[in-house]
Amino acid sequence: MARYTGPRHKLARRLGISLDGTGKDVKRNFPPGQHGHGRRKMSEYAVQLTEKQKLRHMYGMMEKQFRKLFDDAGKLGGVHGENFMKLLESRLDNLVYRLGFAATRPAARQLVTHGHITVNGKKLDIPSYRVKPGDVIGLREKSRGLQIVKDSLEARAFLPNYLSFDDAAMEGTYTRLPDREELPAEINETLIVEFYSR
Repeated sequence: MARYTGPRHKLARRLGISLDGTGKDVKRNFPPGQHGHGRRKMSEYAVQLTEKQKLRHMYGMMEKQFRKLFDDAGKLGGVHGENFMKLLESRLDNLVYRLGFAATRPAARQLVTHGHITVNGKKLDIPSYRVKPGDVIGLREKSRGLQIVKDSLEARAFLPNYLSFDDAAMEGTYTRLPDREELPAEINETLIVEFYSR
């Protein structure tokens, strides 16, 4: 599966949001480039598109995969935008990041694709795998000594309420679907629904 490999800090500054969750990639509060300071008023379409791009790049997805997940969310009961956010949060690479096995989502994606992660005891190397509530995410036996994982776990400052973590076994459980209040507050998902409803 293709993914964006360009300069992430420049992208974060253009979108005005920290894509890796650390805040280090948005040190300046204006877009990159010679004309970054003089930004014109954005049209309604541009506002909706920017919101969509924020969320898409935050989770490191390409447009086709992102749109398919959006359509899947529409088939579920409830609020379309909230369901979409919950499906994004249920991706394996995102939960590996949330558990603290990796410092960023791209690093979590790499851990998954390199075969270091297990779900319910079985090796899984598909970053987009949709984890279900009750599933247990862990590390393969030979991967538990990885220094990058140890450093990330030590640096983890926060564990969401919809996850539980067993330090001794080095594995976490996806206990339930997250509530909207527990998901990224800087995203307005109604703008994304409006964008795709055009």
